[in-house]
Amino acid sequence: MLLSLPLSSMAAIQCGGYTLKGGSDGWMRINGIKPESQKITFLKTKDDYDNVKLQWMLPDPETGRYLGMDFIKRDGKAILNVEAIRMNMDEPRVFGTYDCVKAK
Repeated sequence: MLLSLPLSSMAAIQCGGYTLKGGSDGWMRINGIKPESQKITFLKTKDDYDNVKLQWMLPDPETGRYLGMDFIKRDGKAILNVEAIRMNMDEPRVFGTYDCVKAK
């Protein structure tokens, strides 16, 4: 069970090279960075953190670009979809999908 508590008391989650941890202010931290936007959508019922979608936009300090992220958890299994936001439409899309587990 990865997300059974509100974000602020959540244990760290590892999704590929990304570590997600809830902050005391209710915002997620991704690799220690607070996203600029955060949206939470419960997929079944309100406050059901076992069926939830979280969306973030955050700057990538390595590339200077923004990353669009979707964390999706359904019935105990979680994935993280990440897309590097393009500067113009002629650039190729760069994205990845990662399985998520509790961080050790």
